[in-house]
Amino acid sequence: MASSMTSKERLLTAIRLGVPDRVPCMPDFSNMIPCKLTGKPFWDIYLHNDPSLYYAYCKAAKYYGIDGWYQAYGAIRFKRNASPVQIKTDIESQTDERITVRTDYILPEGTLTERTIYYRADPPTAIEKRVKDLKRDYPLIKKLHGEIVGFDDSQIEDMRAACGDDGIFTLVVGYPGIQSFHGSFEGGATAAIYAAYDQQEIMDEWALMEHRDILRQTEIMLDAKPDVLLVGGSGTVTLANPELIRRYALPTIKEVTRMAKQAGIPTMLHSCGKSMVLLEMLYHETDLDSVNPLEAPPMGDVDLKEVKRLYGDRMCLMGNLNTTDIMLLGSPDDVKRAAREAIEAAGAGGGFILSTGDQCGRDTPPENLFALVEAAKEYGVYA
Repeated sequence: MASSMTSKERLLTAIRLGVPDRVPCMPDFSNMIPCKLTGKPFWDIYLHNDPSLYYAYCKAAKYYGIDGWYQAYGAIRFKRNASPVQIKTDIESQTDERITVRTDYILPEGTLTERTIYYRADPPTAIEKRVKDLKRDYPLIKKLHGEIVGFDDSQIEDMRAACGDDGIFTLVVGYPGIQSFHGSFEGGATAAIYAAYDQQEIMDEWALMEHRDILRQTEIMLDAKPDVLLVGGSGTVTLANPELIRRYALPTIKEVTRMAKQAGIPTMLHSCGKSMVLLEMLYHETDLDSVNPLEAPPMGDVDLKEVKRLYGDRMCLMGNLNTTDIMLLGSPDDVKRAAREAIEAAGAGGGFILSTGDQCGRDTPPENLFALVEAAKEYGVYA
């Protein structure tokens, strides 16, 4: 059956809980698969921005014929009144397989240092993070942060044009929480959680600073009128607990989704891993329109049919084929079988986007991605 909607129309209809011509197909492959498809070392994309990850994704989305999820990170560059800082970046070592980069943020009051390894065939990994001693380092974090006093959106129209009608053009905001703090702490999520309880006053101030900043980002992004505002919070539940989610994440999610609803822009929240505790909060306490990737065990804790029953009347659901057992290691027939089961579990009445769990692996067979698209066309048509 011929498609009667563009990918953009199909996705927006589903996100608004309507019934599109068929179930949209939007696998999560925003990183490794686009990088691999360029044929370049991954450090060209992640370190040298050649090409940018956004344009690598544009090519991959068209190649696989999916309904695209164009995440325009960096489309708006914020100008801040931060303290004067010297940023010194050095390549410490380089082999055929990896490049190690050290970055020093040098302020009059002190220096923060981070190190990252950029790999030939994998995404980068942080091996040293800025915050080693929160009481000592937080004043420097504040000085680096600064308030938003302007922005540069000169790239946004080119990025929007690259998306066209092939998918949804999304701008991206985050929200405070262990899922965001852990990227700054030496010791990761464990150190951030200890800080949340042992140095709560500092962490609460940091969260409030982030909250205010994110609301200003949201104002600017909504004025740019993306198709969808993506609210990113990878691992919100997996890395924390309900108490910390309520303390740090939920107030910002509430306000961001309220602002977007008032502006007439749909919202989509991404939180991989476990999500059932978060889904209940999102459904009852926010204005969120759509959520993904709703991962099944062992990655997550979601039964797609149950989530459709509990929350599908108000939120569009996106998910949730297993990225390892099905997408990476399964056959095309396995993919089509799992896709059909997902459509039967959550596709009735619209409001569903066929997708995978979080981030398809680098070596996911191309024939499995093509099979997922075929399954949506074969089993996802609405009579």
